[in-house]
Amino acid sequence: MKRIMLKLSGEALAGEKKTGFDEPTVRKVAMQVKELVEDGMQVGIVIGGGNFWRGRTSENIDRTKADQIGMLATVMNCIYVSEIFRSVGMKTDILTPFECGSFTKLFSKDRANKYFERGEVVFFAGGTGHPYFSTDTGVVLRAIEIEAEVILLAKAIDGVYDSDPAKNPEAKKYDTVTIDEVVAQNLQVVDMTASILARDNRMPMWVFGLNEENSIVNTLKGEFRGTKVTV
Repeated sequence: MKRIMLKLSGEALAGEKKTGFDEPTVRKVAMQVKELVEDGMQVGIVIGGGNFWRGRTSENIDRTKADQIGMLATVMNCIYVSEIFRSVGMKTDILTPFECGSFTKLFSKDRANKYFERGEVVFFAGGTGHPYFSTDTGVVLRAIEIEAEVILLAKAIDGVYDSDPAKNPEAKKYDTVTIDEVVAQNLQVVDMTASILARDNRMPMWVFGLNEENSIVNTLKGEFRGTKVTV
């Protein structure tokens, strides 16, 4: 596999604190990605903003403004995580769909490809740049645009279940599930807009727990313990 897109949930990066960053967790991610890059893999990364902002739960903030705050949260996350990556010896760049001064560069497929060819890890921050679209939609969109072979969804949960395992101890975990089943049963792998975009563009997704030991590397080297969403 040459090019992958990795989606990191903000909550997972926060560790047990559930907010902000847990630096040891982020550093473990960095060391795993470094191993992949040193093996010749091209890695794109999208990070959610849930460790800083869940504005959609507020009834007092306009939805467009709440989503803009969420986009900025993902930019902060990418700047922080990219710096941890740099501290362990990787080269990184951050692309956004809107101007952020000197903090980031504007996204284009050609620019992303140029960075990949240099062996850099490319962070895609700011979602789609528009309200009413989540980072789920953003990661599927960017994965399709850069022609990634698979999306790796590193979550606080270790796979896809038929119901919420936190509420139902009898919840069944899937080893594999089709994207059509995800859409039909609303299995919450990613939101519905992202699910349909992945289905229509035949983009597979692999879901696994970020906090399991060496889970990113294991996922790509034959020790996968999560759920494969197939097309």
